[in-house]
Amino acid sequence: MKSDGRMAPNLLNRDFTAAKSNEKWVTNVTQFRVGDQRIYLSAIKDLCGNDIIAYHKSLRNDNELVLNTFNKAFKQHKDVTGLIVHSDPGFQYTSHEYQNMLPTVGAQISMSRRGNCLDKAAMESFFSHLKAEALYPYDIRSIEEAQQRIENLSDSITKNESS
Repeated sequence: MKSDGRMAPNLLNRDFTAAKSNEKWVTNVTQFRVGDQRIYLSAIKDLCGNDIIAYHKSLRNDNELVLNTFNKAFKQHKDVTGLIVHSDPGFQYTSHEYQNMLPTVGAQISMSRRGNCLDKAAMESFFSHLKAEALYPYDIRSIEEAQQRIENLSDSITKNESS
C-alpha cells in the first residue's frame, strides 16, 4: 500500500509515561507467519497503566485493520479530547482516513521518526511479549489457532492490566 505521506510531529519524544487514562496512546501493527499465510494484529496501548485497550486481527494489513481497532477503542473511551496517539509513519497512519478520524474525536496525532525503533518501544514491548508467550513456543499449524492464541493472551493481558 502506498502512503499518503502525511507525517505528524513526534509529540511523545520517548516519554512513555502518562498521569491519567486517555492522555497518551501508542499503536502499531505486527504480523505473524503461519505457513505461507500471515496474520496481522493492530493494538492500542494506554500509557497510563500500560493497558491494551483495543486490538483487531486480520489476514490483511490494510487501513481497515487500524480503523477497526480505533473504532473499538472509541466505543469504550468516549471522551478523548487532548489525547495524543503515537504511531510509526506506516501507510495506515499517514492515510487520509486515519488522519481525519483522530482530530474528529479531539485527539492529536504523533509519529515516530522513520527507522527509529526506540520511538515506538512501548508498543513493540507488548508485541514481543505476545509473540514470546503465545506464538513462538508453539508449533502453530493454522491461522485459526494463531488467532485464538492471540485472542486468549490479548484478552488475558487486557483483563489483568485493567483490574
